[in-house]
Amino acid sequence: MTRKTARPLLWLACLLALYLCAPFIASIPQIDHADWAGVDWSGTWSAVAVSAGSASIAALVILIGGVPLGYWLSRSNSRGMALLGFIVQLPLALPPLTSGILLLFLLGPYSWLGRLTNGALTDSFTGIVLAETFVAAPFLIVAARSAFAAIDPVYEDVASTLGHRAASRFFRVMLPIAWPSIRAGLVLAWLRAFGEFGATVMVAYHPYSLPVYTYVVFGGQGRPAMMPLLLPTLVIAVLCAALSVAWRDGRPRLLDVIDNGDALDQPTQEDARPALPNPRLAFALRRKLGAFDLDIEWAPSTRRLAIIGPSGSGKSLALKLIAGLEQNEAGYVRFGETQLDPLPPEQRHIGYVPQDYGLFPHMTLARQLSFPVDADAASARYWVEHLGLSALMGRLPGQLSFGQRQRVALARALSRHSQLLLFDEPFSALDTPRRRKLQQSLRALQREISAVTVLVTHDPDEAALLADEVLVIERGRVLQAGTVDHVFRQPASLQVAALLGLHNVGEGKVLAPGMIETAAGFVLETSQHDMSAGNSVMWRIAPSAISIASDGAQAGTIDSIELRHGDLYAVAEIGGMRFDIACDGDAAHVIQRGPARFAIDPRGVSVWMNGSRVARQESMRPVSSHA
Repeated sequence: MTRKTARPLLWLACLLALYLCAPFIASIPQIDHADWAGVDWSGTWSAVAVSAGSASIAALVILIGGVPLGYWLSRSNSRGMALLGFIVQLPLALPPLTSGILLLFLLGPYSWLGRLTNGALTDSFTGIVLAETFVAAPFLIVAARSAFAAIDPVYEDVASTLGHRAASRFFRVMLPIAWPSIRAGLVLAWLRAFGEFGATVMVAYHPYSLPVYTYVVFGGQGRPAMMPLLLPTLVIAVLCAALSVAWRDGRPRLLDVIDNGDALDQPTQEDARPALPNPRLAFALRRKLGAFDLDIEWAPSTRRLAIIGPSGSGKSLALKLIAGLEQNEAGYVRFGETQLDPLPPEQRHIGYVPQDYGLFPHMTLARQLSFPVDADAASARYWVEHLGLSALMGRLPGQLSFGQRQRVALARALSRHSQLLLFDEPFSALDTPRRRKLQQSLRALQREISAVTVLVTHDPDEAALLADEVLVIERGRVLQAGTVDHVFRQPASLQVAALLGLHNVGEGKVLAPGMIETAAGFVLETSQHDMSAGNSVMWRIAPSAISIASDGAQAGTIDSIELRHGDLYAVAEIGGMRFDIACDGDAAHVIQRGPARFAIDPRGVSVWMNGSRVARQESMRPVSSHA
């Protein structure tokens, strides 16, 4: 922000601040003119007690009912709840006297409720409480609704996978996170109730609340009698302001200490933990969300798995269906001999690690590890030591680096002896060096535990590093499934090759054993002779198998020299297709852009049956693949 921009804003802020402070300043000279001798202190303190007591009871009623109401308003998208949310905010827009008249229609002595209670709801302490509740409730409801709406739903998802039912998730996770905003709304509601005049004077003129008593005294004695009556209100306002400052300053400073110890600490002793059962995961998932339709099936045979696909392909939805966080409309989820479909997420005993690791912001590391319903204290201690977290037990998530958060999330899941761990793009928000370090750390941990890990990612390199089998999906359908080596070496279609970031891949037809006609129209030689003439095939050329040669059989154009992962590649166009050509540093200096001829070593050309037709057919129904 520049000085020229900041100066007008500063002046505007000062003008409003001056106006807000001016009435308090103007009241100071009136102290000497106050009629202290004529004050009815008994009546004054009685009115203060009535206002304070009624406001406290009203605030309690509003808290008990308003917090749940704010929660459901924030969680529901139905038209009925939207209409209810609009109605409960109407008292904010109504003049207080209008609110009082509306309450008389409900509570007055001639209403059915008034006749039922023999008029006890008006001109009574109960009437004051009811009037204050009506006008003050929206302050807390709006605050609670906004607070709950701002909470990432992933915290509830994680809590459910840690074994907590709905009530426990609300009171132990959602309410503590939302409490600072709810507390502010509660203070506003109490202050609004304490100072309420319009609705109160219509519903309950007697007994006198402080605002009504002030009005009565002012009408009878004038301004000199006001200062003694203002003092209790000013004292209460000062106390509330002091409390708000104390609460603000008492908040933990989340970013005071950041230790970037991201690397996975190596164990100081051999893992003496007993071997655990080694079940396998299999699933058929079907879910329709608007225009999107997920329909996939997979039965892998190993325990390190990855689901890979572009954004919007259904990867994260598949993970939530496995965890039971979304409803599987058909199909099944089976883990070993256990059928998970009938079980709610809190009973599936699954470790779920979302993108930001799902650590509860109000819990220290120690509380995070003891939070799971079935947490094993001995196991938690083991993983704390094993993952180098001992010195961090008193810290909040905001005081941890990304690597430390990942290790805490892992320790929390592993402390339950979870045998199925689900990772939803856990490295997507990290820079490349840190992402690589944490990927290596997770890979090291995968070797130590017997749990099945399912990683959702759009990064092919990440999938290749952390999985033994991969499922490639797009638009909610399976494109290919199998071992990492097979899928990356022989993608089923150009679509799969593009998603995996593979180059030098194309389609063609076998002219004769060892001779392939590409879709671009040129002919490739291959050392493979096991394909019959006429077969539709996929082919791939190793970058090292293409060389620039004056007598080369293929003509093309060199477009550029690119550096990738420390290796140099010449990018060439041959027959309308782009090819990467591996070259060392010396060769790069002599390569010139422009026309060239290329020789292709048949030994570097691999060929396999074209699966694109099968993939297109299978995209219309679930596919099961056993690697």
